[in-house]
Amino acid sequence: MAPSLLTTAGGLLLLFSFSSAQIRGDNIQECRLNDGFGKYCPTTCGVADYMQTYTETVDRDLDSLLRELETIANLTRGAEETITYMKDTAVAHQKSSDPDVHFKKSTSILDDVVRFQKTITAQERQIFELQNVISSNDRRMADLKQLSNQLQQKCNEPCRDTVGIQPTTGTDCQDVANKGATTSGLYYVKPIKSTEQFLVYCEIDSFGRGFTVIQRRRDGSLDFHKNWVQYKEGFGYLSPDDTTEFWLGNEKIHALTTSTNFPTVLRIELVDWDGNKRYADYNMFRVGPEIDMYRMTYGFYFGGDAGDAFDGFDFGEDPSDKFYTAHNGMQFSTFDKDNDKYDGNCAQQDGSGWWMNRCHAAHLNGKYYQGGRYTEKDAGEYGFDNGIIWVTWHNRWYSLKETTMKLIPLSRITTGGQQAGVKQFGGLGDA
Repeated sequence: MAPSLLTTAGGLLLLFSFSSAQIRGDNIQECRLNDGFGKYCPTTCGVADYMQTYTETVDRDLDSLLRELETIANLTRGAEETITYMKDTAVAHQKSSDPDVHFKKSTSILDDVVRFQKTITAQERQIFELQNVISSNDRRMADLKQLSNQLQQKCNEPCRDTVGIQPTTGTDCQDVANKGATTSGLYYVKPIKSTEQFLVYCEIDSFGRGFTVIQRRRDGSLDFHKNWVQYKEGFGYLSPDDTTEFWLGNEKIHALTTSTNFPTVLRIELVDWDGNKRYADYNMFRVGPEIDMYRMTYGFYFGGDAGDAFDGFDFGEDPSDKFYTAHNGMQFSTFDKDNDKYDGNCAQQDGSGWWMNRCHAAHLNGKYYQGGRYTEKDAGEYGFDNGIIWVTWHNRWYSLKETTMKLIPLSRITTGGQQAGVKQFGGLGDA
């Protein structure tokens, strides 16, 4: 019995020595008790995933330890009762009239007493070790509670204590810039139809244009294979120095594109693995409400040198290729909520949420491939083009290095920027 209990205690000690390291909410990097929550602003899903994973594990293991300790305590009480009985028996035998019988029985009883005393000593040692583990766990639980309080405070007033959030607020980043803000960084915005403000990264240039960034891919540090709720609420980290990856959240994108009386332009910026940069603009961009599965629509391709991948692409495989890879009017799909036009599940086979048709010619939330080029074999069991692709620039088997999706009112898009020679639409394209 003793060796097995000692093995259990040792295993539990080993288990809890690693319990302070947990998987982050984005399921990519390890997160310790002093994780970057104070450095970057986590989205709703990141905090919830982290806390649920950590607390359930610690609570379950602590309950197991308490059961072990109770079992050992019961065994110890039983052994002590046996020793008391043996001592009483020894006294009775000492009163026996037969010396030989008395000697033999006394010797046997004393041997039993010694054996049980050794058992009690071993169990007391095990109890001491388990008590040390429980004490260590109590300290870890206290640390966890402290972290929980800190995270709760940061959720109520996101990252204000340690991350530089700019004081100016507005309905979007252009409104923030109109109020005099000149520094790119983190700002609170509250679109007209929103019930509460939320944090965004505003990219403010020297011409006073304020772009509201809704998606950023930098280095593949964030896994975009997320479910419907995560794409709805947003995931990843917002950083004041613009070094992190994130999806702002479909609910926030809906609010930003439907709370204005002015046409909104979606600007898409792309960088390949040779450092080349391209862009594409889409005018009158809009994302519908959740009841319509966050349907994406736009008026027309406004210009750019990356080509109009949202309009679909003729891959030369089928006459309907271009029609079935167009994205305008498509609902949003994730692996757990399939809203595409395909018999299968585009989001599941391509590993991310996106406005899928059957399936796509543009896919900026795709899998990140280091170096860019990948094959059907690299794409896994389905073998489809699941990279970060924009086929009117690079082909479907080339995954881009960096992407940005950001919003700005149409009236500001041509001011000093890279929009020379674009289509005009009733004069709205003028600054």
